[in-house]
Amino acid sequence: MTLKRFFAPLSAVGRLGWLRSCLGALCGIILTGLITRLWLGDDSILPILVAPMGASAVLLFAVPASPLAQPWPVLGGNTISAFAGIAAAMLVKDPIYAAGLGVAAAIGAMSLARCLHPPGGAVALTAVIGGPVVHAAGWSFAFVPVALNTALLLAIGWLFNNATRHSYPHRVAQVSRNTHGTKDPPPQERVGYTSADIDTVLARYDELLDVSRDDLDALFRQVEAQAHRRLHGEIRCERIMSRDVISARPDEGVGQARDRLLARGLGAMPVIDSVGHVLGLVGHAELLAGMGKTVGEAMAPAPCLVSPETPIDELLPALSGGLYHEAVVVDGENRLLGLITQTDLLAALWRGHVAERVATAASTA
Repeated sequence: MTLKRFFAPLSAVGRLGWLRSCLGALCGIILTGLITRLWLGDDSILPILVAPMGASAVLLFAVPASPLAQPWPVLGGNTISAFAGIAAAMLVKDPIYAAGLGVAAAIGAMSLARCLHPPGGAVALTAVIGGPVVHAAGWSFAFVPVALNTALLLAIGWLFNNATRHSYPHRVAQVSRNTHGTKDPPPQERVGYTSADIDTVLARYDELLDVSRDDLDALFRQVEAQAHRRLHGEIRCERIMSRDVISARPDEGVGQARDRLLARGLGAMPVIDSVGHVLGLVGHAELLAGMGKTVGEAMAPAPCLVSPETPIDELLPALSGGLYHEAVVVDGENRLLGLITQTDLLAALWRGHVAERVATAASTA
Protein backbone atom coordinates (compact mmCIF):
# COMPACT_ATOMS: atom_id res chain seq x y z
CA MET A 1 0.00 0.00 0.00
CA THR A 2 1.46 3.37 -1.04
CA LEU A 3 1.59 6.34 1.33
CA LYS A 4 -0.76 8.25 -0.97
CA ARG A 5 -3.33 5.47 -0.73
CA PHE A 6 -2.83 5.13 3.02
CA PHE A 7 -3.56 8.81 3.60
CA ALA A 8 -6.40 8.96 1.03
CA PRO A 9 -9.12 9.25 3.71
CA LEU A 10 -7.66 12.63 4.70
CA SER A 11 -8.99 14.00 1.40
CA ALA A 12 -12.48 13.66 2.85
CA VAL A 13 -11.90 16.81 4.91
CA GLY A 14 -9.98 18.70 2.22
CA ARG A 15 -6.62 20.44 2.33
CA LEU A 16 -5.81 21.23 5.95
CA GLY A 17 -9.43 20.39 6.74
CA TRP A 18 -8.16 17.99 9.37
CA LEU A 19 -6.52 20.91 11.17
CA ARG A 20 -9.78 22.87 11.18
CA SER A 21 -11.60 19.78 12.46
CA CYS A 22 -9.04 19.25 15.23
CA LEU A 23 -9.26 22.88 16.34
CA GLY A 24 -13.07 22.75 16.31
CA ALA A 25 -13.18 19.57 18.39
CA LEU A 26 -10.62 21.03 20.83
CA CYS A 27 -12.72 24.15 21.36
CA GLY A 28 -16.00 22.26 21.38
CA ILE A 29 -15.11 19.65 23.98
CA ILE A 30 -13.25 22.04 26.29
CA LEU A 31 -15.96 24.71 26.24
CA THR A 32 -18.71 22.11 26.67
CA GLY A 33 -16.91 20.67 29.69
CA LEU A 34 -16.24 24.06 31.30
CA ILE A 35 -19.81 25.30 30.87
CA THR A 36 -21.27 22.02 32.13
CA ARG A 37 -19.03 22.15 35.19
CA LEU A 38 -20.27 25.68 35.93
CA TRP A 39 -23.86 24.46 35.50
CA LEU A 40 -23.49 21.42 37.77
CA GLY A 41 -21.21 22.95 40.36
CA ASP A 42 -18.04 21.50 41.85
CA ASP A 43 -19.91 19.24 44.27
CA SER A 44 -21.83 17.33 41.59
CA ILE A 45 -21.16 13.63 41.25
CA LEU A 46 -22.55 13.44 37.72
CA PRO A 47 -20.04 13.19 34.87
CA ILE A 48 -19.22 16.57 33.38
CA LEU A 49 -18.80 15.06 29.91
CA VAL A 50 -20.26 11.84 28.58
CA ALA A 51 -17.92 9.89 26.31
CA PRO A 52 -20.19 9.86 23.20
CA MET A 53 -19.66 13.63 22.88
CA GLY A 54 -16.28 12.78 21.38
CA ALA A 55 -17.99 10.91 18.54
CA SER A 56 -20.52 13.71 18.07
CA ALA A 57 -17.61 16.16 17.84
CA VAL A 58 -16.06 14.14 15.00
CA LEU A 59 -19.27 14.46 12.99
CA LEU A 60 -19.90 18.10 13.87
CA PHE A 61 -16.42 19.37 13.06
CA ALA A 62 -15.01 16.90 10.51
CA VAL A 63 -18.11 16.22 8.37
CA PRO A 64 -20.59 19.03 9.14
CA ALA A 65 -22.39 18.45 5.81
CA SER A 66 -23.34 14.90 6.78
CA PRO A 67 -27.07 14.29 7.32
CA LEU A 68 -26.05 12.52 10.54
CA ALA A 69 -24.39 15.71 11.84
CA GLN A 70 -27.32 18.10 11.46
CA PRO A 71 -28.90 19.75 14.54
CA TRP A 72 -31.94 17.50 14.97
CA PRO A 73 -30.02 14.21 14.53
CA VAL A 74 -27.36 15.40 17.00
CA LEU A 75 -29.67 16.71 19.73
CA GLY A 76 -32.60 14.37 19.15
CA GLY A 77 -30.43 11.32 18.55
CA ASN A 78 -28.40 11.65 21.73
CA THR A 79 -31.32 12.59 23.97
CA ILE A 80 -33.74 9.94 22.66
CA SER A 81 -31.00 7.31 22.90
CA ALA A 82 -30.37 8.27 26.51
CA PHE A 83 -34.03 7.63 27.31
CA ALA A 84 -33.85 4.28 25.48
CA GLY A 85 -30.78 3.23 27.48
CA ILE A 86 -32.30 4.32 30.81
CA ALA A 87 -35.50 2.39 30.08
CA ALA A 88 -33.54 -0.73 29.15
CA ALA A 89 -31.48 -0.53 32.37
CA MET A 90 -34.68 -0.26 34.43
CA LEU A 91 -36.43 -3.14 32.67
CA VAL A 92 -33.56 -5.65 32.42
CA LYS A 93 -31.20 -6.34 35.32
CA ASP A 94 -28.47 -8.19 33.42
CA PRO A 95 -26.26 -5.42 31.97
CA ILE A 96 -25.33 -7.44 28.87
CA TYR A 97 -28.94 -8.00 27.81
CA ALA A 98 -29.85 -4.46 28.88
CA ALA A 99 -27.02 -3.06 26.75
CA GLY A 100 -28.20 -4.92 23.66
CA LEU A 101 -31.80 -3.88 24.25
CA GLY A 102 -30.83 -0.25 24.89
CA VAL A 103 -28.77 0.13 21.72
CA ALA A 104 -31.40 -1.65 19.62
CA ALA A 105 -34.17 0.51 21.06
CA ALA A 106 -32.08 3.63 20.43
CA ILE A 107 -31.62 2.74 16.76
CA GLY A 108 -35.33 2.06 16.36
CA ALA A 109 -36.38 5.24 18.14
CA MET A 110 -33.91 7.43 16.23
CA SER A 111 -35.05 5.92 12.94
CA LEU A 112 -38.71 6.58 13.72
CA ALA A 113 -37.93 10.13 14.86
CA ARG A 114 -35.73 10.73 11.76
CA CYS A 115 -32.74 11.71 13.89
CA LEU A 116 -30.26 8.88 13.33
CA HIS A 117 -26.96 9.81 14.97
CA PRO A 118 -24.32 7.06 15.46
CA PRO A 119 -23.05 8.38 18.83
CA GLY A 120 -26.60 7.83 20.09
CA GLY A 121 -25.82 4.11 20.33
CA ALA A 122 -22.93 4.95 22.66
CA VAL A 123 -25.20 7.21 24.72
CA ALA A 124 -27.67 4.35 25.20
CA LEU A 125 -24.82 2.05 26.19
CA THR A 126 -23.51 4.62 28.67
CA ALA A 127 -26.93 4.83 30.30
CA VAL A 128 -26.81 1.06 30.87
CA ILE A 129 -23.20 0.50 31.95
CA GLY A 130 -22.41 3.96 33.33
CA GLY A 131 -22.37 2.76 36.92
CA PRO A 132 -24.24 3.62 40.12
CA VAL A 133 -24.06 7.40 39.64
CA VAL A 134 -25.72 7.22 36.22
CA HIS A 135 -28.34 4.73 37.45
CA ALA A 136 -29.11 6.87 40.49
CA ALA A 137 -29.75 9.89 38.25
CA GLY A 138 -32.58 7.99 36.54
CA TRP A 139 -34.48 9.82 33.80
CA SER A 140 -32.72 13.10 34.58
CA PHE A 141 -29.49 11.66 33.10
CA ALA A 142 -31.03 12.20 29.65
CA PHE A 143 -31.33 15.93 30.35
CA VAL A 144 -28.18 16.55 32.39
CA PRO A 145 -25.54 15.87 31.31
CA VAL A 146 -26.56 14.28 27.96
CA ALA A 147 -28.91 16.91 26.50
CA LEU A 148 -26.94 19.74 28.11
CA ASN A 149 -23.62 18.46 26.70
CA THR A 150 -25.20 17.98 23.29
CA ALA A 151 -26.84 21.41 23.15
CA LEU A 152 -23.61 23.13 24.15
CA LEU A 153 -21.52 21.18 21.65
CA LEU A 154 -24.11 21.89 18.96
CA ALA A 155 -24.06 25.64 19.66
CA ILE A 156 -20.26 25.71 19.54
CA GLY A 157 -20.31 23.67 16.32
CA TRP A 158 -22.72 26.15 14.75
CA LEU A 159 -20.53 29.12 15.69
CA PHE A 160 -17.23 27.47 14.72
CA ASN A 161 -18.35 26.01 11.40
CA ASN A 162 -19.92 29.23 10.18
CA ALA A 163 -16.93 31.25 11.39
CA THR A 164 -14.65 28.99 9.30
CA ARG A 165 -16.89 29.28 6.20
CA HIS A 166 -18.54 25.88 6.51
CA SER A 167 -22.27 26.47 6.30
CA TYR A 168 -24.00 24.86 9.27
CA PRO A 169 -26.70 23.65 9.40
CA HIS A 170 -25.75 22.34 5.99
CA ARG A 171 -27.61 23.98 3.14
CA VAL A 172 -27.95 21.87 0.05
CA ALA A 173 -26.86 23.53 -3.20
CA GLN A 174 -29.88 25.33 -4.64
CA VAL A 175 -31.95 23.00 -6.75
CA SER A 176 -32.59 24.47 -10.17
CA ARG A 177 -36.18 25.40 -10.84
CA ASN A 178 -38.26 26.57 -13.74
CA THR A 179 -38.37 30.34 -13.38
CA HIS A 180 -41.41 30.57 -15.67
CA GLY A 181 -43.62 28.87 -13.11
CA THR A 182 -44.58 25.91 -15.34
CA LYS A 183 -44.38 22.20 -14.56
CA ASP A 184 -41.61 21.58 -17.08
CA PRO A 185 -38.17 20.88 -15.59
CA PRO A 186 -35.51 23.55 -16.18
CA PRO A 187 -33.81 23.32 -19.60
CA GLN A 188 -30.54 21.97 -18.20
CA GLU A 189 -32.42 19.05 -16.61
CA ARG A 190 -34.19 17.95 -19.80
CA VAL A 191 -31.07 16.13 -21.02
CA GLY A 192 -28.83 13.66 -19.24
CA TYR A 193 -30.04 12.07 -16.02
CA THR A 194 -33.08 13.33 -14.14
CA SER A 195 -34.07 13.60 -10.49
CA ALA A 196 -36.31 10.59 -11.03
CA ASP A 197 -33.26 8.56 -12.09
CA ILE A 198 -31.57 9.34 -8.75
CA ASP A 199 -34.70 8.30 -6.84
CA THR A 200 -34.92 5.04 -8.79
CA VAL A 201 -31.28 4.11 -8.18
CA LEU A 202 -31.46 5.01 -4.48
CA ALA A 203 -34.59 2.87 -4.07
CA ARG A 204 -32.81 -0.01 -5.79
CA TYR A 205 -29.65 0.52 -3.71
CA ASP A 206 -31.64 -0.01 -0.49
CA GLU A 207 -28.85 1.20 1.80
CA LEU A 208 -28.58 4.26 4.03
CA LEU A 209 -26.05 6.68 2.51
CA ASP A 210 -24.33 9.34 4.58
CA VAL A 211 -25.13 12.00 1.98
CA SER A 212 -28.40 13.67 1.05
CA ARG A 213 -30.16 13.09 -2.24
CA ASP A 214 -29.88 16.77 -3.22
CA ASP A 215 -26.15 16.78 -2.44
CA LEU A 216 -25.79 13.75 -4.71
CA ASP A 217 -27.62 15.60 -7.48
CA ALA A 218 -25.34 18.65 -7.15
CA LEU A 219 -22.24 16.43 -7.07
CA PHE A 220 -23.30 14.39 -10.12
CA ARG A 221 -23.97 17.51 -12.17
CA GLN A 222 -20.49 18.83 -11.40
CA VAL A 223 -18.97 15.45 -12.30
CA GLU A 224 -20.98 15.45 -15.53
CA ALA A 225 -19.64 18.91 -16.43
CA GLN A 226 -16.07 17.92 -15.56
CA ALA A 227 -16.30 14.77 -17.68
CA HIS A 228 -17.65 16.79 -20.64
CA ARG A 229 -14.79 19.26 -20.25
CA ARG A 230 -12.20 16.46 -20.15
CA LEU A 231 -13.61 14.57 -23.13
CA HIS A 232 -14.44 17.47 -25.42
CA GLY A 233 -11.86 20.07 -24.47
CA GLU A 234 -12.30 23.26 -22.56
CA ILE A 235 -13.48 26.50 -24.15
CA ARG A 236 -13.12 29.56 -21.95
CA CYS A 237 -15.29 32.64 -21.86
CA GLU A 238 -12.53 34.85 -23.26
CA ARG A 239 -12.70 32.94 -26.57
CA ILE A 240 -16.37 33.57 -27.27
CA MET A 241 -17.12 36.88 -25.55
CA SER A 242 -17.89 40.13 -27.37
CA ARG A 243 -15.11 42.59 -26.58
CA ASP A 244 -16.47 45.78 -28.16
CA VAL A 245 -19.31 46.10 -25.67
CA ILE A 246 -21.88 48.87 -25.81
CA SER A 247 -22.43 50.09 -22.25
CA ALA A 248 -24.42 52.65 -20.28
CA ARG A 249 -23.59 55.10 -17.51
CA PRO A 250 -25.62 55.16 -14.30
CA ASP A 251 -26.41 58.88 -14.54
CA GLU A 252 -27.89 58.91 -18.06
CA GLY A 253 -31.62 58.81 -18.70
CA VAL A 254 -33.40 55.57 -19.53
CA GLY A 255 -34.78 57.02 -22.76
CA GLN A 256 -31.32 57.73 -24.10
CA ALA A 257 -30.12 54.26 -23.11
CA ARG A 258 -33.15 52.56 -24.70
CA ASP A 259 -32.59 54.43 -27.97
CA ARG A 260 -29.04 53.08 -28.03
CA LEU A 261 -30.25 49.52 -27.41
CA LEU A 262 -32.81 49.77 -30.21
CA ALA A 263 -30.35 51.34 -32.63
CA ARG A 264 -27.82 48.57 -32.03
CA GLY A 265 -30.35 45.75 -31.94
CA LEU A 266 -29.24 44.71 -28.48
CA GLY A 267 -31.19 43.10 -25.67
CA ALA A 268 -29.18 44.47 -22.75
CA MET A 269 -25.97 46.27 -21.91
CA PRO A 270 -23.72 46.57 -18.85
CA VAL A 271 -23.82 49.68 -16.68
CA ILE A 272 -20.33 50.90 -15.79
CA ASP A 273 -18.80 53.79 -13.87
CA SER A 274 -16.16 56.19 -15.17
CA VAL A 275 -13.31 53.70 -14.70
CA GLY A 276 -15.07 50.68 -16.16
CA HIS A 277 -16.32 48.93 -13.03
CA VAL A 278 -19.52 46.98 -13.65
CA LEU A 279 -22.43 48.31 -11.58
CA GLY A 280 -25.26 46.31 -13.12
CA LEU A 281 -27.05 45.33 -16.31
CA VAL A 282 -29.94 47.07 -18.02
CA GLY A 283 -32.31 45.69 -20.66
CA HIS A 284 -35.54 46.70 -22.35
CA ALA A 285 -37.68 45.48 -19.44
CA GLU A 286 -35.80 47.57 -16.87
CA LEU A 287 -35.78 50.62 -19.14
CA LEU A 288 -39.50 50.44 -19.85
CA ALA A 289 -40.31 49.99 -16.17
CA GLY A 290 -38.01 52.86 -15.21
CA MET A 291 -39.30 55.61 -17.46
CA GLY A 292 -38.42 58.99 -16.00
CA LYS A 293 -35.54 57.57 -13.96
CA THR A 294 -31.81 57.28 -14.51
CA VAL A 295 -30.18 54.08 -15.70
CA GLY A 296 -28.62 53.61 -12.25
CA GLU A 297 -32.08 53.61 -10.67
CA ALA A 298 -33.58 51.23 -13.24
CA MET A 299 -30.75 48.70 -13.74
CA ALA A 300 -30.57 45.18 -12.35
CA PRO A 301 -27.75 45.47 -9.79
CA ALA A 302 -26.77 41.79 -9.66
CA PRO A 303 -25.94 40.49 -13.16
CA CYS A 304 -24.24 37.18 -13.89
CA LEU A 305 -20.51 37.93 -13.58
CA VAL A 306 -17.79 35.56 -14.82
CA SER A 307 -14.04 35.72 -15.35
CA PRO A 308 -12.32 35.28 -18.73
CA GLU A 309 -10.97 31.90 -17.57
CA THR A 310 -14.41 30.47 -16.75
CA PRO A 311 -15.20 27.39 -18.91
CA ILE A 312 -18.30 28.05 -21.00
CA ASP A 313 -20.02 24.88 -19.78
CA GLU A 314 -20.24 26.54 -16.36
CA LEU A 315 -22.47 29.17 -17.98
CA LEU A 316 -25.06 26.62 -19.04
CA PRO A 317 -26.95 26.43 -15.71
CA ALA A 318 -26.97 30.23 -15.38
CA LEU A 319 -27.98 31.17 -18.93
CA SER A 320 -30.42 28.30 -19.46
CA GLY A 321 -32.28 28.62 -16.16
CA GLY A 322 -34.31 31.68 -17.16
CA LEU A 323 -32.85 34.06 -14.59
CA TYR A 324 -30.02 35.45 -16.75
CA HIS A 325 -29.81 36.00 -20.50
CA GLU A 326 -26.31 37.50 -20.56
CA ALA A 327 -23.07 36.95 -18.66
CA VAL A 328 -20.78 39.93 -18.05
CA VAL A 329 -17.07 39.10 -18.22
CA VAL A 330 -14.97 41.07 -15.73
CA ASP A 331 -11.40 41.10 -14.48
CA GLY A 332 -10.24 40.66 -10.90
CA GLU A 333 -11.19 44.25 -10.07
CA ASN A 334 -14.70 43.95 -11.53
CA ARG A 335 -13.84 45.98 -14.66
CA LEU A 336 -15.76 45.22 -17.85
CA LEU A 337 -13.94 42.98 -20.35
CA GLY A 338 -16.73 41.51 -22.45
CA LEU A 339 -20.25 40.15 -22.75
CA ILE A 340 -21.63 36.71 -23.56
CA THR A 341 -25.24 36.28 -24.63
CA GLN A 342 -27.29 33.10 -24.88
CA THR A 343 -26.80 33.30 -28.65
CA ASP A 344 -22.99 33.41 -28.24
CA LEU A 345 -23.11 30.36 -25.99
CA LEU A 346 -25.41 28.43 -28.31
CA ALA A 347 -23.18 29.20 -31.32
CA ALA A 348 -20.07 28.00 -29.49
CA LEU A 349 -21.74 24.76 -28.39
CA TRP A 350 -23.06 24.14 -31.90
CA ARG A 351 -19.65 24.66 -33.49
CA GLY A 352 -18.17 22.26 -30.96
CA HIS A 353 -20.84 19.69 -31.81
CA VAL A 354 -20.19 20.05 -35.56
CA ALA A 355 -16.43 19.74 -35.05
CA GLU A 356 -16.94 16.60 -32.98
CA ARG A 357 -19.11 15.01 -35.67
CA VAL A 358 -16.57 15.85 -38.37
CA ALA A 359 -13.76 14.35 -36.29
CA THR A 360 -15.80 11.21 -35.63
CA ALA A 361 -16.63 10.80 -39.33
CA ALA A 362 -12.97 11.24 -40.29
CA SER A 363 -11.81 8.65 -37.78
CA THR A 364 -14.28 6.04 -39.03
CA ALA A 365 -13.70 6.71 -42.73
